Amino acid sequence: MQKPRTKAVGISAVLHTYWQYLRQRPWTLGLIFGSSLVLQITNLVAPLYMRTLFNLLAGGTPDTIPLSVLLHLLVLISVVWIIDWMAVRSQTFTTAAMEARIMTELQTDAFAYLLEHSHTFFISNFSGSLTHKVKQFARSFEGLFDAISFQFLPTCMFMLGAIGILFVRNYILGLLLAVWTVLFVSFQIWIAKSRQPTRIMKAATDTRVTGTLADAISNQSAIALFAAHTYELARFKVTIREWHDATRKLWKMEDWTWAWLGLFMLVIQIAMLYGTLVLWKQGSLTIGDFVLVQSYLLTAFNRLFGVNRDLRGFYGAIADASEMIEILRTPHEIIDASKARPLHVTKGDVTFVDTSFAFTPTKPILQHLTLSIPGGQRVALVGPSGAGKSTITRLLLRMFDVKGGSIEIDGQNIAAVTQDSLREAIAFVPQEPVLFHRSLMDNIRYGRRDATDEEVLEAAKQAHCHEFISGLAEGYETFVGERGVKLSGGERQRVAIARALLKNAPILILDEATSSLDSESEHLIQDALAILMQHKTVLVIAHRLSTIMKMDRIIVLEGGSVVADGTHDELLAQGGLYQKLWSIQAGGFIPDEDAETNEEDMVGDRE
Repeated sequence: MQKPRTKAVGISAVLHTYWQYLRQRPWTLGLIFGSSLVLQITNLVAPLYMRTLFNLLAGGTPDTIPLSVLLHLLVLISVVWIIDWMAVRSQTFTTAAMEARIMTELQTDAFAYLLEHSHTFFISNFSGSLTHKVKQFARSFEGLFDAISFQFLPTCMFMLGAIGILFVRNYILGLLLAVWTVLFVSFQIWIAKSRQPTRIMKAATDTRVTGTLADAISNQSAIALFAAHTYELARFKVTIREWHDATRKLWKMEDWTWAWLGLFMLVIQIAMLYGTLVLWKQGSLTIGDFVLVQSYLLTAFNRLFGVNRDLRGFYGAIADASEMIEILRTPHEIIDASKARPLHVTKGDVTFVDTSFAFTPTKPILQHLTLSIPGGQRVALVGPSGAGKSTITRLLLRMFDVKGGSIEIDGQNIAAVTQDSLREAIAFVPQEPVLFHRSLMDNIRYGRRDATDEEVLEAAKQAHCHEFISGLAEGYETFVGERGVKLSGGERQRVAIARALLKNAPILILDEATSSLDSESEHLIQDALAILMQHKTVLVIAHRLSTIMKMDRIIVLEGGSVVADGTHDELLAQGGLYQKLWSIQAGGFIPDEDAETNEEDMVGDRE
């Protein structure tokens, strides 16, 4: 798991990212904020009519006030309220439609960028944490835009209007409200900024909790097999305790904030009421002005309290979004060259030219490896653990980039061709195939997404998985569970082979593709592999002698270098490491000798 980041992306970076999506919709934004402006005008105008009505009622009697005058005022107030209702509906409907669309684009773009990150990136991050960040990225936009469009800007418009109207009625009231508003908002902003580090810490603990849960749930079988329920619960308690401490600290700060805001409200309410009474006593204000002032104050209190609530959500959303934006700003490790062209495979020649690779400078995996595999040749890679077998195949797939030298296919440097065309030309069957939680039909068709049902069935028959699939209640429409857990190891392996058969790529990599099969299944699969390997360049990482002995050539690796190269009989005659591996083999397997755990083991096998 990656260590928690200590520095998050700033507010300006988050807002700039979201603005790139908003700026494409000027007319929609205009309608939203235009509706908000109309709404604030109605909120300011309605109390003015109410002031007139109350002054009229206070200065007369039922006999002296014509009904037509009262009805006229009622109609005006009703019209204002209807316009208010229309403005609210216009703003909310338009905002909902726009936010849904932008949130869809945000998740799509984040997912697309995320998928382009390297294998190293994904094995260094919890899948659950990444999922959480993508979803929070979109949800944060909703929170931020709602806060701005429904609270911050409308409150600013209303307070400016209220201050202006009160200033016209009496400059003392207007000035008093203006000074108080500036102090109140400044205090809220200061408080919100001071809490931001705590919010960022809480967002990080949220992500760690999600990652810990996902890691444990996805590995539940291992927890059960090792009787590690208590251990995993203890680990989770440590993580959830960090979340508790950060959350409790933030909530405590917010409780004190609300206490001070309430005091602010109490002070201005007393001051405004006192000022209104004094000015009424002096004859400067009317009874209707009492209604006007109280109406504006009640609305102002509601809005400004809302500002505090939304400021909390605003900065919380900033903290949540910053984690995904940090990923979006992280350059992809494996990228296509600026003028990359599609790979064109003619013969399928694979050549490693003075190739070197290391995960860390002090621990090289491959050292100046030079290796030529002619097109159509079937080659087995053997050697002890840590020799570089899996690294060679993953470098060929360009899951990592070489540190020195190059790898060529038919004379084309794979670093100069597009990654998609490279991987389209290679079929890869890993030792532990991972399937999608989709139907068997979809999983096999993944080898060639435009294949017909008939072609999928034919590939399944060749891989001998049609037999067990036909016996399932839902047949090819059976969902296989997360990572294919509903299938046995041998069944997953056969589905993976069917997928490779369907892909029919000119270069084939088999990472001990028969390791999970029993003897009967292996016999069937060997026939399928014989068909699959025809007219292809094949690299096999193998331990079963039944696989190795059928190869045209065996390459023995040790310490990232080729130490022997030849056929089975030639290598036995030469002696050396291959003969040693042969002499200690048992049950038809060449064992992986104990070697130090290295980065190849961790990176090469983790999905």
